[in-house]
Amino acid sequence: MGSQFAVSTALSGRDFATFPDYPAEIRAPAGTTFGVSAYQINLGGEPITTAGDAPDVLVAFNPAALKVSLPMLQPGALIVLNNDSFTPRNLTKAGYDDDPRDDNTLDQFQVVMADIGHLNLEAVRSFGLSKSESGRCKNFWTLGLLLWMFGRQLEPIEAWIRRRLAGKPTMRDANIAALHAGHAFGETAELSASLPQLSVQTARMTPGEYRSVTGAEALALGIAASGELADRSVLFCSYPITPSSPLLHRLTRLQELSVGTFQAEDEIAAICAAIGAS
Repeated sequence: MGSQFAVSTALSGRDFATFPDYPAEIRAPAGTTFGVSAYQINLGGEPITTAGDAPDVLVAFNPAALKVSLPMLQPGALIVLNNDSFTPRNLTKAGYDDDPRDDNTLDQFQVVMADIGHLNLEAVRSFGLSKSESGRCKNFWTLGLLLWMFGRQLEPIEAWIRRRLAGKPTMRDANIAALHAGHAFGETAELSASLPQLSVQTARMTPGEYRSVTGAEALALGIAASGELADRSVLFCSYPITPSSPLLHRLTRLQELSVGTFQAEDEIAAICAAIGAS
């Protein structure tokens, strides 16, 4: 969801920087603060050099995400809550004694509560998906809502879904339906006072061809280029955990450039292997 919102931001003519934040814990229990993943994007009409500090908009899919992210927000920030995930069990797993929706925890923020899970299931019900397959579509439902909030076009994201899921027509069509349903919710829900459309100034972009690239992709290309420039084979030794896993994945696709990868059992083994190969 975050990467496609970033693509939408680029296509709309805004500069941006992103910060994907994934838990370091292996198989952290779902619904706990240790297992929260996040994707932060800072965008604007001026050159953006960092992913930002205090978000203006937070989308919290569950109580744990709210618990972890709330201290980062400035008063007045907009919070979109997945209302139907705030069950007693999930609140307990996140470490809440009381429901933050009912006390004064959120008083200083703009809060929009949407039954994202339920609305998404309704949007994809006709496709005959399993419960888990239907649940995975909620990211695109939420992305559709964000695209409405920021005045973005659906067509580029819809085209990406069609390409990405070309071999899975049912999932392709279900995700597109979820995307449109989230966008329609922004248009039709009676939330005009609490769910504003946000306007961001367009950046001055030099005409030319632009590419979307992540830090891992750029670093992988840099590692491969270093071997080409030095006329040497390159071996990347790593223990597969954030943030090295994306690098391993990218570099394994560059073997034709004399790039090798070695997956070690721990960080010390990776260091020793790199020393031995040097």
